[in-house]
Amino acid sequence: MTMRRIMVVGCSGAGKSTFSRRLGAALGLPVTHLDRLFWRPGWARAPEDEFHAAQQEIVESDAWVIDGNYGASMHLRLPRADTIFFLDFPRRVCFRRVLVRSLREYGQDKQAPGCPEHFDREFYSYVWRWPKDHRERTVRRLADQGAHARRIVLTRPREAEEFLRRIG
Repeated sequence: MTMRRIMVVGCSGAGKSTFSRRLGAALGLPVTHLDRLFWRPGWARAPEDEFHAAQQEIVESDAWVIDGNYGASMHLRLPRADTIFFLDFPRRVCFRRVLVRSLREYGQDKQAPGCPEHFDREFYSYVWRWPKDHRERTVRRLADQGAHARRIVLTRPREAEEFLRRIG
């Protein structure tokens, strides 16, 4: 199974960034975290044209792992992806992970430069509502625009770990 252009999607807290880093290391592929392209210091959003142009430059290359949803720009990534990982973990797993991350990384800017981790009720609400408000739209986009790609759905952290162990 050759994987050269890989998307990793799923709810915040599913572990997309960690999974992508480990997958990229195992396959020798460069990894891009969309949060680092989208967020500017102070949690300011990048202008849409800059965010899209940065993604376009990456997807035009021959090999990449890109993690992040950003549904409004999936149309840039999906046509070029040969493999899509959907970390479709239970809400309780994702919610617990974002809370733990907020506590563990509070004040650190690990998601994006100049964007320190903080307690954000709106974000927690987004994560809690993701299965109801965003999951089906993501599934439809993957089916409609990514039907040509191999789609791998992992529903538990243990499955993701086992997959990484097998290819590593």
